[in-house]
Amino acid sequence: MNTEPKTLFEKVWERHVVHQIKNGPDILYIDKHLIHEVTSPVAFDGLEKRGIKVARPNHTIATSDHNIPTLNQELPIKEELSRIQVQKLTENCNKNGIKLYGLGHPYNGIVHIIGPELGITQPGMTIVCGDSHTATHGAFGCIAFGIGTSEIEMVLATQCIIQTKPKTMRISINGKLGKGITSKDIILYIISKLSASGGTGYFVEFAGNTIENLSMEARMTICNMAIEMGARGGMIAPDEVTYNYLKDREFSPKSSDWDEAKTYWSTLHSDKSAHFDKEVSFEAEDIEPMITYGTNPGMGIKINESVPELEENSKALEYMGLKPGQKLVGKIVDYVFIGSCTNGRIEDFRAFASIIKGKKKAENITCWIVPGSKQVENQIIKEGLKDIFDASGFQLRQPGCSACLAMNEDKIPAGKYSVSTSNRNFEGRQGPGSRTFLASPLTAAAVAITGKITDIREIL
Repeated sequence: MNTEPKTLFEKVWERHVVHQIKNGPDILYIDKHLIHEVTSPVAFDGLEKRGIKVARPNHTIATSDHNIPTLNQELPIKEELSRIQVQKLTENCNKNGIKLYGLGHPYNGIVHIIGPELGITQPGMTIVCGDSHTATHGAFGCIAFGIGTSEIEMVLATQCIIQTKPKTMRISINGKLGKGITSKDIILYIISKLSASGGTGYFVEFAGNTIENLSMEARMTICNMAIEMGARGGMIAPDEVTYNYLKDREFSPKSSDWDEAKTYWSTLHSDKSAHFDKEVSFEAEDIEPMITYGTNPGMGIKINESVPELEENSKALEYMGLKPGQKLVGKIVDYVFIGSCTNGRIEDFRAFASIIKGKKKAENITCWIVPGSKQVENQIIKEGLKDIFDASGFQLRQPGCSACLAMNEDKIPAGKYSVSTSNRNFEGRQGPGSRTFLASPLTAAAVAITGKITDIREIL
């Protein structure tokens, strides 16, 4: 028996290796395959052409999220391509016996929101999806990563995938977070320090007492954006916070199965003397409210800092209409978007509501409040948050990916500025010519009521 100390990543990876190719990649078994309407149609077509059936349909879960409208979901989808893709997903799921949480289903929502909230995501799993932000599920101690269309076809056909084993990195954060600092600020700070390619080739474990003191929802935000520093994925060791979150969810283990699962889950941590290929550490006290200024998530600053002088990426400032040395605080903004698989959970809307309560939406702001799932939407209504939004002049929309990637009707117009709680600020990400500042739900709320970029600490 091999008693060599192992990282969390190594424990989960090794448990899922079906076959090791000599001097090559591993064949990994996949526990859960999540699919949506955008990246799956070509994969299903490939199977059909080859006369191959889906190997394990009950290990595949489908939802429509990227292309769906966030208003009037009961009506036919207006955009033709979106309508066709959603229809195609329904047909493919019906044909192959795959469970679909489509439009109108009480469990519909963004793929990376519904997996955890339904208890489908569980510690120690391997999870893949044709979406880079599959890294979200790593918050439960899973190896979760995005895959391409040909790999989707491979997993549908075999429930396995060929993967080269990445290197390991541990990022430790210790200390107490300051007032108004959220998990979104933590991850934007890390990426600003390591750059948008600082994690390339690595699977990252986030550790330290700052991480241990975060809620599950906050942990998901951090793992969600591990991909934005180029990492293959992010992980956090499961603990009592994880177990309390999963207990009694729809597909979580029940009774004696729960006890058995917990016994296994408790082994999912990096051993004390486990070796990481790279170690990085930060102090929580150094983190302030963060905001991006450029066209990748690594181009971030503390909210009161000035836009830096850029040797590379100078076109980014031109695109954003900014100049080196300029302060972002006080800059007038046009749109605020709260939602996405990064910040579309109930905790995010509670935070937003806590700031806007009793105040009014700024006249110059168009604000899209988009829950990550039907369950989140229902919770918003049940907790009275919708009443707070209504009273302050905000409209609650229906669930979907919305303005995170503008594949649907929610597009930021060209030249307009958006403060967004989503994960990417690439050129045109939120609509052709749109300009995006990434920030936390608290910062987004401050902008929504002041109409300009504001340090949330001034309001708190």
